Amino acid sequence: MKQLDTKLMHPAEQIKVIIGRIYRSGMTTTSGGNVSIMDDNGDMWITPSAIDKGSLTERDIICVKADGTIVGPHKPSSEYPFHKAIYQMRPGMRSVIHAHPPALVSFSITHQIPNTNIIPQARRICGKIGFAPYACPGSQELGQKIAAEFRNHPDYKAVIMENHGVVLCGEDLMDAYQRFETLELCARTELNAKVLGNPTYLTDEQIGQHEASLPTDYPHFMGVTYPSDERAIRTDICRIVRRSCDQGLMISTYGTVSVRWRGNDFLITPPGLPRWDIEPENIVQVKNGMVEAGKIPSRSVAMHQAIYQSNPHIDSIILTQSPALMGFCTSGVKFDVRTIPESWIQLQDVPIVPFGLQYEDPMAIPEMTKKHPCLLLANDSVLITGKKLIDTFDHLEVAEFSAKSLIMAAPIGKLKPINDKEIEELRIAFHVGE
Repeated sequence: MKQLDTKLMHPAEQIKVIIGRIYRSGMTTTSGGNVSIMDDNGDMWITPSAIDKGSLTERDIICVKADGTIVGPHKPSSEYPFHKAIYQMRPGMRSVIHAHPPALVSFSITHQIPNTNIIPQARRICGKIGFAPYACPGSQELGQKIAAEFRNHPDYKAVIMENHGVVLCGEDLMDAYQRFETLELCARTELNAKVLGNPTYLTDEQIGQHEASLPTDYPHFMGVTYPSDERAIRTDICRIVRRSCDQGLMISTYGTVSVRWRGNDFLITPPGLPRWDIEPENIVQVKNGMVEAGKIPSRSVAMHQAIYQSNPHIDSIILTQSPALMGFCTSGVKFDVRTIPESWIQLQDVPIVPFGLQYEDPMAIPEMTKKHPCLLLANDSVLITGKKLIDTFDHLEVAEFSAKSLIMAAPIGKLKPINDKEIEELRIAFHVGE
């Protein structure tokens, strides 16, 4: 069952799902943030004022009728005025999210806007970002200033609020949430890259070439069968994808998981679906280089296929954009896992792959995965390979935790990696590379 169905779920239920996800992801506090939906009747459904965001139920969500009548057990959010103002300025928008995610607040209080060209898909998802001058929270003045940004710039769907946070709108709640989540990932990635060194940004031309290079036409096959071992893989993939989303290792708009099935045949996640809503029926079977009829595989399917064909020892792949690792991907700074013995044992040395290499030389990455279970694709993603899917997921967790530790260490002093002799001891003791 989908966690969020914007067509069939009641607005109150949708809001409960998303404000709960925002809270559990550490992107707002018990008292902070608000979410609203404008329904087809002209009624606005909105989170209540001063009610614990970590335990909201559908009954707590307030309905502000088109005539101004308030229905519900609480007062509507104190930020209701700017929600109303946005809907008036942008009648095509049906949902608004306001919150105080730490990275975006960092930009807010330094009066800056994240550069969405730091990762390929962000500019398309987030669009241009506005900046609204300060006004007292909950005031009509704040509503007017935010509404002015949306009115004067019809292409804006996200606005940084000076010394406050961020507000985003969307055609439905999923559209608004994915924009919110992606923009926060951009902000966290850029901040991590700045701690490490200097971020590298993609040009508009590079982003365009990246989008154009992704394959969209695949040969299909009929007569698909689903033996029990194949079904088990589908379930495992869905479980790991949801776990990745819950742990902040994957966002709803980005992340691919595949698992070898038989020979070089494998199963892979599809594009275009919120990652935490992927079900076993959505997983795509790839057999003899062809895709099961009626389905579309991840746009990185060709790279997965080449990796499996070139590496019999690899049985699962995860491609994602976890924020600490993306700090290394976008700064060009070496991700030196020789600083932590357990990390080196699992990951070994981690190279950074130039942006777009997978299109210029399709066999380069498959060749690199023969020796490196973790690759950083510059300004793109992190690629993790392994045997069992749970072990590959563990590699991802270890890599992200290690990246966090290295970023936290950067302000303290120079890293002190272990030496070559100690690495050789690890290689022998743990049979690394055998």
